[in-house]
Amino acid sequence: MKALYIASTGMGAQERNVEVISNNIANMRTTGYKRQRAEFQDLLYSQITRAGSQTSDQGTMVPAGLEIGSGVRTVATPRIMSQGSVNMTEGELDVAIRGEGFFMVQLPDGRTAYTRDGSFERDAEGTLVTSNGYTIDPGISIPGDARGVSISPDGTVEAFVGTDTIPTQIGQLQLARFVNKSGLESMGDNLFLETAASGAAQVGVPNANGTGDLLQGYLEMANVNSVTEIADLIAAQRAYEMNARVISGADEMMRATSQLS
Repeated sequence: MKALYIASTGMGAQERNVEVISNNIANMRTTGYKRQRAEFQDLLYSQITRAGSQTSDQGTMVPAGLEIGSGVRTVATPRIMSQGSVNMTEGELDVAIRGEGFFMVQLPDGRTAYTRDGSFERDAEGTLVTSNGYTIDPGISIPGDARGVSISPDGTVEAFVGTDTIPTQIGQLQLARFVNKSGLESMGDNLFLETAASGAAQVGVPNANGTGDLLQGYLEMANVNSVTEIADLIAAQRAYEMNARVISGADEMMRATSQLS
């Protein structure tokens, strides 16, 4: 009986849906995290009677066909790249992006990754790095005797060096934009990689050419809404249970048929 296999695809799809939702909930407090959504498509259909097929010599035809579907499949888990809430941290090197754009990160293997996580630190040489020690691109080195580091909305990094009474510009943060942000590849550690689907990175200074501006002393939180996720979780659970009941009902029908025969 095909109903068994059709319902099993529904259970598999909702299981994947629950996995996506659980990952969203697990990352509710992850800086710069962007929630995912599972998307589904129906599978191939068996054409028993095709719509429009002729039923008589006089040209009458079937107004609606007879089609039996074969289930559902998960086709994508795109990220929703909406702005997350911005929380004050008072960290001197904490930076939030308000609007479009990603910080650029230089990976140890030479690749460039992209992130919305602006929780930066200084390494032993004073270089601005991520929490994993990856260098921010372009590289910014903060002198050891620098004080009062400030990061302006346009990404200009200034500080009072030594006994200077006038701040010195020590670097310039840049942001990258993408035509299709959902096409970025997630690699963990709050990092994304460019793909053919995302398009090439369009690099520029913050607060110009459509890129967002920066807020020093703030961090962007995850764009996960707990109420929405719980509601989606309940709906996925109910759909899973209904498919399980279909399997149970189809099994009882098969058992009754075998007993009659």
